[in-house]
Amino acid sequence: MESLNLLLNGFQLAATPGNLAAAAIGVLLGTLAGMLPGLGLSGTIALLIPISFGLDPLTALVLFAGIYFGAAYGGSTTSILLNVPGEGASVVTCIEGYPMARRGRGGAALSVAAIGSFVAGVLGLVSLVTLAGVVARAALAFGPQEYLCIAVLALVLLSGITGGSLVRSALMATIGIMIGTVGMDPLTATGRFTFQVDALYDGISFIAVIMGTYGLAEVLHTASGGTEVQRPPRIRLRDLYPTREEAGRAAPAILRGSFIGLLVGLIPGPSGTISSFLSYATEKRFSRGRSEFGNGAIEGVAGPESANNGADSSTLIPLLSLGIPFNSGAALLMTGFLIHGVTPGPNLISGHPDLFWGLVASMFIGNLMLLVINLPLVGVFASVLMTPTAYLMPIVSVFVLIGAYFIDTSFVDVGVVVLFGVVGYLLRGTGYHMAPLVIGVFLGPLIERSFAQSMVLLDGDLLKLFARPLSGTMLGLAIAFIILRIAYGVLVQRRAAATSVAGSQT
Repeated sequence: MESLNLLLNGFQLAATPGNLAAAAIGVLLGTLAGMLPGLGLSGTIALLIPISFGLDPLTALVLFAGIYFGAAYGGSTTSILLNVPGEGASVVTCIEGYPMARRGRGGAALSVAAIGSFVAGVLGLVSLVTLAGVVARAALAFGPQEYLCIAVLALVLLSGITGGSLVRSALMATIGIMIGTVGMDPLTATGRFTFQVDALYDGISFIAVIMGTYGLAEVLHTASGGTEVQRPPRIRLRDLYPTREEAGRAAPAILRGSFIGLLVGLIPGPSGTISSFLSYATEKRFSRGRSEFGNGAIEGVAGPESANNGADSSTLIPLLSLGIPFNSGAALLMTGFLIHGVTPGPNLISGHPDLFWGLVASMFIGNLMLLVINLPLVGVFASVLMTPTAYLMPIVSVFVLIGAYFIDTSFVDVGVVVLFGVVGYLLRGTGYHMAPLVIGVFLGPLIERSFAQSMVLLDGDLLKLFARPLSGTMLGLAIAFIILRIAYGVLVQRRAAATSVAGSQT
């Protein structure tokens, strides 16, 4: 009851004209900047921090909160309309969102993404209010062993995300891990596969890889005639929002994705990307419309977008209650706090309750503004599809290459985008999907780093991983899943062989 009273007082503080204006500006700027390929959540916050100088601390924090949630949503727009993911968490949205846009349902996809982001954000903030201290302390129980096992489990579960050949998926995931471990060895600090290129000592940018494999590859595919060059049909007003059937299928996916995001967001690391992949795998297995996956299933947009924003919301729990940022976006948000003399942590809640509860209330308001601002603009965003392909694809190429350069202001990243764009284009239709490779690039550094730390802590005895409850459970699940996939593959082959023999006898 005391928390509710404090929250109501926070709403009074957040509802002043200045703070409402700051929330609206933050949401709008965050959304627009989040649409730019290569910036992502972290880059957007870093770019917009200077505009808060000279503001009152609470007003500045309200502005940061709006930027944070706006940038988290903004990447979905280019992913759905142009097949250009601005960050890792938007990769999955491309898989189903872009096919929806190609068949005239881009407006519905954008609407569902906005609604899912709003629901997940509100649920995350409710969790922040009610469970901040308890849940954040539990999340700190994760050590290197748990990081290793959850990364292995995620790799095993997600390598089959395309539903294709297990062997081909495993091969692509392995190649992805190899690419992800290019750079400085975490133990010996020696360069690996850097070819004396200084920029490669920092590794190959994951963002550059996904911008190439999805964004530039789509441009090359369209330019080669692989996609029929035509203007999509004019989108009517009723086409801008989901139908009753689409809404009925999207609602449970939003709830499932929000729950996955809330849990994964409490684990240190790039939770937005992991949770979106996990949500997509869940929807592909359990949703009513799983037969449509690959051709524009709305669950494939609703679930991952909700998971991404749910993870970004729950990441605020350890940041605000313990002062510990669990990912790069939260770390930059914390930097903005420190610039204005505000130190997140237990003392923020007890020593500055007005500031804390005013910030939390402004986040609720910011999420509502995000929905109110973006839903009316769905038609504006969807009108991008009306641009003739001959003009649209060169514009997309320019945005992709400029975004690649500004990742680290390096032309090496531009080269990486071009290389993986060509590779992604050449592998289309071969049965070798890029999603497992992207997952391997993403999880490779985490697996290597946590493996090295675990080997030191366990004296080289990996069997000790099973002695810890969390790591042992996750590793056991990974092994069980591999066995089940192999058994299922053998069963399918035997049935196919039996069917062919029966057909030949008749």
